[in-house]
Amino acid sequence: MENEKKMPAIFSGHGSPMLALEDTEVTRGLRKIGGEVIEKFGKPRAILAISAHWYTRGTYVQRTVEPKQVYDMYGFPQELYDFKYPVAGSLGLADRVLDLLGDDVSVDNSWGIDHGSWTVLAHMFPNADIPVVQLSVDGTISEEKMYEIGGKLAALRDEGYLVFASGSVVHNLRRVDWGNPSGSPETAAFNKAAIDMVEARDDAGVMNYRDLEHASYAVPTPEHFDPLIYILGAAKGEKPFVFNDHSELGSISMTGFAFGLK
Repeated sequence: MENEKKMPAIFSGHGSPMLALEDTEVTRGLRKIGGEVIEKFGKPRAILAISAHWYTRGTYVQRTVEPKQVYDMYGFPQELYDFKYPVAGSLGLADRVLDLLGDDVSVDNSWGIDHGSWTVLAHMFPNADIPVVQLSVDGTISEEKMYEIGGKLAALRDEGYLVFASGSVVHNLRRVDWGNPSGSPETAAFNKAAIDMVEARDDAGVMNYRDLEHASYAVPTPEHFDPLIYILGAAKGEKPFVFNDHSELGSISMTGFAFGLK
């Protein structure tokens, strides 16, 4: 084991896939977070990545030494499709997930490392030298069950594995405003309410996000919000470090939470 310290659990917003090619305040924030992980905890043995873009009926984990890079987006410049983040997989991590989740998880190698993961990890860990295993977001289970699964995955952090999730606190593509470099009033209000609840560790409130004002605007579909719930379960009782508290395109939040980092 490269590391004897308990690894952090991290949720990050990812926004447009063009993030992979950008040099912005957000990408610099991601690089800083990744650098702090390496500096304080050493290089993770591997990363368990929970991406909004592997949204399935059932919970699945990849078990392969060579996961493919998935370009699950359309209509972007060729430069983005030429971008490579050639990480290896980790059979050891996959097997630990299978052990920890038991009958709640199955192996599925039909997917890969999608843009919800690689556009963010390419900034956090640009050397692509840390193996990555993706776990799907199960769209058939309750938020409470997602939280429970996250709790079971917490053991990985004591074994040198980084638990990472990518989505968006606010994600409404139907209300995107390409001329807005920040967020709409609805985005700002919902994002602040979510941050306040996470900082207060009101996990039940986060799981009941549909009761919040502007929820139908901020989370018209749940796949981008759900990854946060897994991370809350994997970091019960821990106070978050909030990073990249920034919104863009009117209706996309880039806010991230790092637990156990500070």
